[in-house]
Amino acid sequence: MTLASFEKEITEAVEKLSESVVTIDSMRLARDFRYGLVPLEGLGSGVIISEDGYIVTNNHVIDGAAKVQVNLKDGRSFTGEVIGGDSATDIAVLKVNANNLPAAKLGESEKLKVGQIALAIGNTLGLPGGPTVSLGVISALGRPLPGADYIYEGLLQTDAAINPGNSGGPLADLNGNVIGINTAMIPFAQGVGFAIPIDTVKRITEQLFQNGKVVRPWLGISGVNLSPEITRRYDLPTEEGVFIVEVASRSPAYEAGIRIGDVIVQIGSHEIKQMKDLIAALSKIPLNEAAPVSVIRMGVKYQTNIRPVEAPHLMRRRN
Repeated sequence: MTLASFEKEITEAVEKLSESVVTIDSMRLARDFRYGLVPLEGLGSGVIISEDGYIVTNNHVIDGAAKVQVNLKDGRSFTGEVIGGDSATDIAVLKVNANNLPAAKLGESEKLKVGQIALAIGNTLGLPGGPTVSLGVISALGRPLPGADYIYEGLLQTDAAINPGNSGGPLADLNGNVIGINTAMIPFAQGVGFAIPIDTVKRITEQLFQNGKVVRPWLGISGVNLSPEITRRYDLPTEEGVFIVEVASRSPAYEAGIRIGDVIVQIGSHEIKQMKDLIAALSKIPLNEAAPVSVIRMGVKYQTNIRPVEAPHLMRRRN
C-alpha cells in the first residue's frame, strides 16, 4: 500500500463517520452556599446509531443533567431525552426527535488485534468547526481502567489522542466502523487513552432500550484468575479457573455451598478459565434460574446448582 492510498483510506473513513458524530452539551444544577442552585455546563461527544434519532454516549457526560442539548455536524440542534444510562460501563443512550439521520456502522471489537490502526473522533476541547480526528493504534485489549474497577469487561487501550470533550465519541477502524466508545484519558500520561469495546456497547444499549437500565446477575463472590503462584500455593490440580477469595453471606453462591478457596471451572455448558469467562457465562443465565456449577475444592471436583439474582445495588436503586 502506498502512502497516498493509505491517506485516502483514512480520509474516506473520516468522511464516512464524522457526519454521525454529535456534540453533547449538558447542564447540571449544583447547590452553592452563597448563590443557591447554580448551573454547571458539561461538554462531550456522541454517536448516532440509528436513523430515527438514537445516540450513544458516555454515562458520565449526561449523568445528573437537567438539560441535554445535541448538536449535529450540519448545524441542527435538538433537545436530547435520556433513555437510560449504566454507570458500571459508562454507557448511556439518548433520543432526539428527528428522522433520516446519518447513523454510524458498528463493527466488532471481538475481532480486533493489537497494532490495528484506530481513529478517535470527537468534540475535543469544544473547538469550533466540527469533530477533531486523531490517528493511532490499538495498544492493548481487555485493559482495566487504572485507578477504577467499575468497567467490568475490560477496555481498548489506544495511543490515538483522546482529550476532554472526546468522551462518548467513536473509536473507529479504517473502514469507518465504530469499534469502541472513547471514555477516558489518563492525565499527564503520553499516548494512553481508553475506549469501551463496541461489543459491550451493543449489549448494554440493548438492555437500555428494553428496560431503561441494565440488570446484572449476581452470585455474591469475589475472585481472581488462577495463576501459577496460586496453583502452587494451594496445590491445585488445575491452572485455569476463578479462585474465590470472598463469598457474601446469604448470597446465591453461599446458599449453593461455594466457599473461599474454591475454584469455579464451569457454569452450565461454559468452561471458566478466567473471570471474563464467568462474566460472559452469567450474562446468558436468566435470573433466579438454577444453573449447574463445577467447583474444585481441595483437589476434588464437585457440582452444585446456583441461582443468580439481580445485583443488590441495582435493587436498592429500584426500591
